[in-house]
Amino acid sequence: MIADGSKSFAAASALFDKPTREKVWLLYAWCRRCDDIADAQELGGELGGQADADKRLTSIKLLTRRAFERLPTADPAFDALGQLARETLVNEAMASDVIAGFALDAADWRPRSEKDLLQYCYHVAGAVGVMMGVVMGVPVDDAETLDRACDLGLAFQLNNIARDLQEDDAAGRCYLPVEWLTEADIPPGQHMKPAYRAKLAEMAGQLVALAQQHEAAARLGAKALPLRSRWAVLAAARIYGAIGRKVRQRGPAAWDHRVVVSRPAKLRHVAAALAEALFNTPRKPAAMPRWSRRDFSSQLAERAGPA
Repeated sequence: MIADGSKSFAAASALFDKPTREKVWLLYAWCRRCDDIADAQELGGELGGQADADKRLTSIKLLTRRAFERLPTADPAFDALGQLARETLVNEAMASDVIAGFALDAADWRPRSEKDLLQYCYHVAGAVGVMMGVVMGVPVDDAETLDRACDLGLAFQLNNIARDLQEDDAAGRCYLPVEWLTEADIPPGQHMKPAYRAKLAEMAGQLVALAQQHEAAARLGAKALPLRSRWAVLAAARIYGAIGRKVRQRGPAAWDHRVVVSRPAKLRHVAAALAEALFNTPRKPAAMPRWSRRDFSSQLAERAGPA
């Protein structure tokens, strides 16, 4: 699933030690399958019809619950999650935060503000980063490192949104905040029109800048990981960061052709990540990101209790 669903993640996952790599594959299988069910697609391909989205979401919730109850699901990807739960401290609350992102898409949700945008990114990617951190052995009470794992997921998703504006628009989706579109005087649903390409490129630059801020913060957390895991995480950060930078460099032409990172470029990023992992001296960002896991996680909100 990972080989067909994401070449970038597959390349990075090869850098883990074998036990960690296989757990990462189990987590990816569940995430990929949930995404495919939610969007009526196959391995991240073209979106299918979006009728009965609520029924598909219910299926995801029920199968996930069965997985955590250690019951058979008749779906290998959900059984993989059950196996992962037996081998790690990944729990149902973490998975529920991820499923909440599919619920937002099922409700045809749109972000109004930058915080709304990051809320969505948290559910569909930041929460996955938290689960990934636990899979790599980060203690569940190590809030600082898990916050940084979340930052990397946020960075990935922000770069994805910048790259996929054309594809999302074709599917009737838009993750650009309404406030950004209003400030740019772009009418609803018109942001991909040629007349607005220059302004769209500016907004894509904003997305990439946000991604870079979260990526820099994530590097601080990678410092606490074992060498092989640190190498894999830093390689993924570099590869996905390159996607965002290419989008920004192309400007208004960024969506004429899908942005990809070539195999030779990926190998260069992997080599650079090894050097970075060995030295393990990440530079602290001038400013940490404005929004973090603590602003969005339902699990943390429950622990904090009422204000």
